[in-house]
Amino acid sequence: MMREQFETTKLHKGNGKGFFFIGCDHDKPPAPTQNLLLAALPHSDYERLLPYLTGVPLMAGSTLHGAGNKENYLYFLVEGRVSRIHVLADGAQAEFAVTGREGVIGLPAILGGESMPSYAIISESGYAYRIESSRLKTMLEENGAVVQLLLRYTQALMTQIAQNCVCNRHHTIEQQLCRWLLNSLDRTDTNDLGVTHEAIAALMGVRRESVTESMSYLKKRGVIQPSRGHVVVLDRQRLEASVCECYSVVKREYDRLLPEQFLKLS
Repeated sequence: MMREQFETTKLHKGNGKGFFFIGCDHDKPPAPTQNLLLAALPHSDYERLLPYLTGVPLMAGSTLHGAGNKENYLYFLVEGRVSRIHVLADGAQAEFAVTGREGVIGLPAILGGESMPSYAIISESGYAYRIESSRLKTMLEENGAVVQLLLRYTQALMTQIAQNCVCNRHHTIEQQLCRWLLNSLDRTDTNDLGVTHEAIAALMGVRRESVTESMSYLKKRGVIQPSRGHVVVLDRQRLEASVCECYSVVKREYDRLLPEQFLKLS
């Protein structure tokens, strides 16, 4: 089975609502400044960028960038969630980074590499504003403020990826699950996550039974209330008390490197 075929099988449930998060409808698209990077730009720089931003809906289960594909656009998320996933030759997969309204998808296009050997999969339906990478690269050559902001975001993203690797190697499934749930909460406005055990297991790269066991333990402690296709977080404080230090390490780095708008993320 080819990687693209495997990915579609794993990440799309065929229920008309995408993968594992409930879809979003937009009578009126959200403003670009709901993306925290765009909101952090000086007003003059934002106004220069605005005419080249195109609003696009994000359907859960769809692919923004395939493995090795040239990334011709950058997507500034204003709602929803995108998972960076690596798929091995045998079909095994794991999420190594997650992006929401705090960030942008498509950085290789402006860093010089143009592509990555991984997928960018929409894991929560939402909305984004995209810009042609060639257009943004031209603007970066003329504007140091935008360059510095994106470089700081890239460093924060690198911290997330590195910490996830350490966490997956050294911490328990329960701790990893808590980190995953907190990362999802930080990138949505609700405590009701429309997600299945199977989907979480696929993204974490672990057995579904391990996720179910950890979910049951958290439920007994009154932290979450799982149901078919949903996980409601009842007590965020207890969830944070149950997670390993990896969550706070990454959160502090985002707060340190990026403007004060990011303090509102959690």
